Amino acid sequence: GIATWVYGEELGQRTAMWWSPDSKKIAFYRFEEKAAKKYYVLYNQLNLQDSVEIEAYPKVGATNLPVDILVFDLSTKRTVTLDVRDGKPYSDNEVGTYLYGIDWSPSGAELLFHRTNRKQDVMEYAAADPVTGKTRTVVREEWKASYVKNTPELYVLKDGKRFIWASERSGFNNYYVYDWSGKLITALTRHAFEVSRIVKVDEKEGVVYYLARSSDNHMKMQLHRVKLDGTKDVRLTDPAYNHSVTISPTGKYFVDVAQTHDIAPFTNLVDSKGKIVFELAKSDLTKFNSLGLKKVEVFTFTSADGKTQLHGMLHFPSNFDPNKKYPLILSNYGGPATNAFRETFTTPDVLTEYGFLVANIDGRNVGGRGKKMLDVLYGNLGIVEMDDFAEGIKSLYTRAYFDKTKVGVYGTSYGGTTAATSLLRHPEVFHVAVANSAVTDWRNYDNIYTERFMNLIENNKAGYDASSLMTYAPTLKGKLMIYYGTSDNNVHPSNSLQLINALQKAGKSFEVQVGADRGHTAMDRDRMMEFFIEHLVLNKE
Repeated sequence: GIATWVYGEELGQRTAMWWSPDSKKIAFYRFEEKAAKKYYVLYNQLNLQDSVEIEAYPKVGATNLPVDILVFDLSTKRTVTLDVRDGKPYSDNEVGTYLYGIDWSPSGAELLFHRTNRKQDVMEYAAADPVTGKTRTVVREEWKASYVKNTPELYVLKDGKRFIWASERSGFNNYYVYDWSGKLITALTRHAFEVSRIVKVDEKEGVVYYLARSSDNHMKMQLHRVKLDGTKDVRLTDPAYNHSVTISPTGKYFVDVAQTHDIAPFTNLVDSKGKIVFELAKSDLTKFNSLGLKKVEVFTFTSADGKTQLHGMLHFPSNFDPNKKYPLILSNYGGPATNAFRETFTTPDVLTEYGFLVANIDGRNVGGRGKKMLDVLYGNLGIVEMDDFAEGIKSLYTRAYFDKTKVGVYGTSYGGTTAATSLLRHPEVFHVAVANSAVTDWRNYDNIYTERFMNLIENNKAGYDASSLMTYAPTLKGKLMIYYGTSDNNVHPSNSLQLINALQKAGKSFEVQVGADRGHTAMDRDRMMEFFIEHLVLNKE
């Protein structure tokens, strides 16, 4: 069985049935779709006969799908409905609006799952008795300023008595050790920076190896080792580099691949104390250099509120001449907790070979810098991060080779929203945009994702209004290309059609590309570059 589309997309829950370890019981979902609004996705419109797919797709403010978890016992032929809401009926306000992350305990004695309220500012890790249906809370997380991470990292120890749990409760992602009764045994890490993932747990030696972000550069991952009692936390890698590691079965050695945005990867064999034992490999840049490729440059700038230092990356064409002027294209996704700046060795974006500078810019949507950074974005999608992207472009104005009168932007999905919003809200900075499969009004998108970042609409109607692109349609000044797929079951075509309608009513000229029978995709890159060259190089009006 499979879960609903939105559960798979937003909660990572695609399966809908779970066998117990002894195969004597099976747990499964029950969704009530009758009250849920349906969306009709058209397919095969290029054929003689088209078809339609109907899916439950609750949008912002819409009625949710009531959900329960049931357990069928094969030996007794008895079905038990778990008490997933502590005896209370289904309600948006109750923890238990969303149920996901479902699995059996190691012994099979309990069914484990996550449950949240609709606002997603409370999340509980719960355990249910499959015989009685009684449920208890193991871990409870709250973050009333915005939302709780819905799928924290979880590592079950082999002793069957303890597990490691990741939480942002301190303001930064850290690890904690619990027993299955819900007792906190210890804080495993206590950093004012973010842990990233557990690499290896050696229960015999009583140690955990994990990656964490460097305290002075959030994109430089470092390997740490800490004892399971939370003592003797040691960093084992050089903070000058970003690291990916593979630890040997005995834990005595690890293979370390180190790099930065402008230092190509090199690989060392390192012992458990962090000492390099052997240099295994270095990158061969002969081809890179013979092609004249330029290393990317990292730059910093200050956010639109004047308080936060942010990062961007600039890509150059192979024939770059600092005495010439170049148009620039911003290539961004821009969604919450994502990263445009990175510390992996990066070859220049292929679009530079058309004669453009290409930029990637982080706003205060950036992931890996703590929970409070992202709280600024809460209720303000399409405002805060877009203002920062504009500031990032402005920070390049002093460069003589950058033609600030010729700036384009493109992206897909949230990146499409970024492209259209940047052009409409900041016409003084952006002049041409290609918006692929863009959300044009957050009321059009699924409620689990949107309400997590925008709050419930009854609490934040002003925020939804402010981020709607239809609000800015009458102010369009630059050149806009809109693309959508007619069979997009994620960001529905209605998003693009509403913006098209608003622009037409405002008497604006723009271009549209339609992907017949295509889903959540982007337009042909060659056509996109024709559009950019036409308006940023040839300056056709």
